[in-house]
Amino acid sequence: MLYYLYDLFADFDLPGVGMWQYISFRAGGAIILSLLITTIFGKKLIRILQRKQIGEEVRDLGLEGQMQKKGTPTMGGIIILSAIVIPTLLFAKLNNVYILLMLFTTVFLGLIGFTDDYIKVFKKNKKGLAGKFKIMGQVSLGLIVVATLFINDDVLVRQNVKDANGEDLKEIIIDPVTGGQTARFVTEDIKSTVTTIPFVKKNEFNYKWIVSIFGNGFWWLKWVVYALAIILIITAVSNAANLTDGLDGLATGTSAISGATLGVLAYVSGNIIYADYLNIMYIPNIGELTIFMGAFIGATVGFLWYNSYPAQVFMGDTGSLALGGILAVFSIIIRKEILIPLLCGIFLLENLSVMIQVSWFKYTRHKYGEGRRVFLMSPIHHHYQKKGIPEAKIVTRFWIVGIILAVLTIVTLKIR
Repeated sequence: MLYYLYDLFADFDLPGVGMWQYISFRAGGAIILSLLITTIFGKKLIRILQRKQIGEEVRDLGLEGQMQKKGTPTMGGIIILSAIVIPTLLFAKLNNVYILLMLFTTVFLGLIGFTDDYIKVFKKNKKGLAGKFKIMGQVSLGLIVVATLFINDDVLVRQNVKDANGEDLKEIIIDPVTGGQTARFVTEDIKSTVTTIPFVKKNEFNYKWIVSIFGNGFWWLKWVVYALAIILIITAVSNAANLTDGLDGLATGTSAISGATLGVLAYVSGNIIYADYLNIMYIPNIGELTIFMGAFIGATVGFLWYNSYPAQVFMGDTGSLALGGILAVFSIIIRKEILIPLLCGIFLLENLSVMIQVSWFKYTRHKYGEGRRVFLMSPIHHHYQKKGIPEAKIVTRFWIVGIILAVLTIVTLKIR
């Protein structure tokens, strides 16, 4: 919204107005405002939650310090969502389809999580929103994302034009001053299901290759495959973030690290100079998402002010479902979703630990008559708690692993 001050006052030559046209300036503003919202207004919201006695119900799982968390205010995800949405509305271009899609994702998943928390807290139903309704919401979001990417005319990627032999077509540019000749690739902006794949020379993978055996008459099948992949990614990452939210600051800090990495990837993918230098896919208008991710980083880091050990507030499903979904949809939009297992490795590990634990327990119960466990408790962060490692140390170590994975994700831009 404030971006349009540049358009309004551009002709008046006022000092500082020109800064609003720069993504880096507006992203910085979004980070600062988001931090202020979480740290200043977050405290007031925590007091409101305390007065309303919106506290966490804790089951005794035999974990050290666990019962001390009973009664800690929950539904703090409202703080995070507010600190994402408000700065984005103020600093981003609101006619950008990617910004609108991310705002919709944030609010949509936030409402699902809020409904779950509301049922738990106010209806005193520990199960919360039925799992099938959560899945339905995540699937619906996936279909909306696919439909937007397919229908909207502004969703394009820039690719090299191929000649009859399938080689990249080049054109000769003659410098009018020196007369020197320079060869460059001929490009076009097209609607495509192409995405980025790491450690491969051309660095691209197209979902249509999966259905190419059916011929050109079944071109629409690529969008079916694409839709299924997107739904799977959104559901998996959103639920994984929910599972990770079991220790003070774990999901928040991990999300901030992943978000910062995706913000860098969005910025270079939306800058034609950096994209050309790094030889990565250029996506027109995608750089604007840097502002959204700036707000996301500010919101998660600011929330740690109150959510770090010992937590004064929990985000609840209001926050955790939204955080995972935001990271998933963001990575899909910037065509980096195949990097999620690496970038969001902590989420993947948490998810796999639960799947392994449940599967092995059911298998051994069927085979031996009694269920056996691989981990002392799942998700895996509870396994380490059972081993006597302090909660704060577990969280810090997981953050360190998350940073290593983030660096490796960035490195994949050049390692092919």
